[in-house]
Amino acid sequence: MKYRAIATDYDGTLATDGTVDTEIRQSLKRYREAGGHLLLVTGRELSELKEVFNDLALFDGVIAENGAVFWQPGDEQVQLLAKPLPDEFVSSLIAQNVSPISQGQVLVATWQPHFDVVEQTITKMGLEAEIILNKRAIMILPKGVNKKTGLEVGLTQLQLSPEQVAGIGDAENDRDLLLYCGLGVAVENALPDLKAIADWETKAPRGQGVQELIEWCLGC
Repeated sequence: MKYRAIATDYDGTLATDGTVDTEIRQSLKRYREAGGHLLLVTGRELSELKEVFNDLALFDGVIAENGAVFWQPGDEQVQLLAKPLPDEFVSSLIAQNVSPISQGQVLVATWQPHFDVVEQTITKMGLEAEIILNKRAIMILPKGVNKKTGLEVGLTQLQLSPEQVAGIGDAENDRDLLLYCGLGVAVENALPDLKAIADWETKAPRGQGVQELIEWCLGC
C-alpha cells in the first residue's frame, strides 16, 4: 500500500451535494479491509455530519469544525481542540445584521459578503481569532486552528506520521491539510489555487476522485 492512511475533506471532495454515493462508500470499505486508515477532515459541525452521513464508522477518526473538534466513531466522548469563541462575538455579529450564522462547539461560520464586518468585529473585540475561507463560506476559529492541527491529533491516536498520509481536498481551507500530508491531492473540481500547491490532481471530480486515489494507493 503506497500510503497507510487517507485524510479526506467531505463537501466537494468525498461528497457531492452533501451525499456520498454507494460506489464511493464501497471503495472506502475496500481500503479499510486492505489495512488502510481513513480520517475525515471537514469544516462541518459533527452533529450535522452525523445527520447527512451514516457511514462514519468507516473512519478511524473525524476532525470536524475545520480542525477544532476530534471524535472517534464508537466513542461517546468528543474532544474539543480549542477554546470556543465567546458568545458576545456572535451577539455582535447578529446586531450587525450578519445572517445566517452557524455556531458549532468551537467554530462560528457565516457566508459572503460579510467578510469585512466579521474581520472588523474580531479586531474591535481584540479576539485571538482568524478567518478561514471555504469558497463562499466564512469560518471563524481561534488562531492557529486548522485542518492540519486537527489531523495531527488524529495521527497521534493512530501512531502515524504525516509522510504516511495522502490528504485530498477541493477548497481554500484544505491548503494546510495538503501541505502537511506526505501526498497532497486536489480533486478535479478543486479551486485553481489548491491545484497549484497539490502534488497530484485527480482526473475525476469529487467522490470519484477519492475513489481514484484509493485505487492508486491499492495498486489497482
